[in-house]
Amino acid sequence: MLSQKAIDIVKSTAPILADRGVDITTVFYKNLFIAHPELLNFFNHANQKQGRQQTALANTVYAAALHIDNLGVLIPAVKQIAQKHRSLGIKAEHYPIVGKYLLLAIKEVLGDAATEEIIQAWADAYGIIADVFIQMEIEMYKEAAEQENGFSEFKNFKIVDKVIESDIITSFYLQPEDKSAVPTFIPGQYITVRLTIPGETYLLNRQYSLSQAPNQETYRISVKKETEMSPNGRASVYLHQDGQIGDIIEVSSPAGDFYIDLESTRPVALISGGVGITPMMSMLDTIAKTSPTRPVTFLHGSRNKALHPFDNDVRDLMSTMEDLTYLTLYSDENQMLTKEILADKVLSNSDIYVCGPVPFMKAIIQSLYDLGFEEGHVHYEFFGPAVALELVHA
Repeated sequence: MLSQKAIDIVKSTAPILADRGVDITTVFYKNLFIAHPELLNFFNHANQKQGRQQTALANTVYAAALHIDNLGVLIPAVKQIAQKHRSLGIKAEHYPIVGKYLLLAIKEVLGDAATEEIIQAWADAYGIIADVFIQMEIEMYKEAAEQENGFSEFKNFKIVDKVIESDIITSFYLQPEDKSAVPTFIPGQYITVRLTIPGETYLLNRQYSLSQAPNQETYRISVKKETEMSPNGRASVYLHQDGQIGDIIEVSSPAGDFYIDLESTRPVALISGGVGITPMMSMLDTIAKTSPTRPVTFLHGSRNKALHPFDNDVRDLMSTMEDLTYLTLYSDENQMLTKEILADKVLSNSDIYVCGPVPFMKAIIQSLYDLGFEEGHVHYEFFGPAVALELVHA
């Protein structure tokens, strides 16, 4: 139980964290990896170099400071992060290490302003927050292991097929090396792929959405070859260029809290941009197989046809469904997914799922709120560390 004095101190430091949070988390990661380089086996190195992980952690610490007296409001965010931790194999023994270097970073960045009283209050708060994560993740590991065909961490899978879907997206079909059945998942969830790449000192972990309906034999991931950012996507480039049928890679049990409500009978709107189409394909494929009469609107934005995956697949599924509205817009042809199109195509009582690049998601979700769609019916997922959407509700 956190004392009222500690609560007051932590809350009073929130403005400082808002101002210096990224400075603190940048120092934290630098010092952490110097002292414990083995932890680089758990992190996405590209996100580190681009500063995305530092910003995401700063946002999380700031939110914890604001709500330290009512952590219940953070449970949805905690669940999302805990799902990622479980899929990466992060365990209880890692939390004291993180806590130590986070407190040292606060002291290093804030200097004399970080009094012993402030550091102790944050140490107490971190212990409580860490325990929330630890207990939640213990349950997640247990659930993953105890489900049918389950396993708690990583298992060897074989690439049994490799299919080019567009100029930049290739699908990989993965089957357990021991030829056992795979655990099921809820459409929208992801797996972590852990790669040992020649020339790389550390393991590379990447999380990819499952892009087909659940079945007992294989998982399918559809990977965008990331060459437009710096650094290039080391894992995606390796899979595209070097990943071959017969190769063995490590795969986690499915994870994630972005998934379709299969119990709902409401209409569904799937709205995606770019590679954000991958979880939508799993959702659409499942609806087609289990609820073909359920009304679905599928809106997808891509730069052009050459970069657009699964167009033929969606049209094939359309022939098996009673009420599928499908629209693709290409930005190279000055076609944009506008508020007017959303108002025209998305039924007012829909369950809405959105995935894509951050600017795309900001525009779509803000438009949906402006049109009066309720927050509880609009679901979305970021690829990589979550960032603040900064949306204004109508």
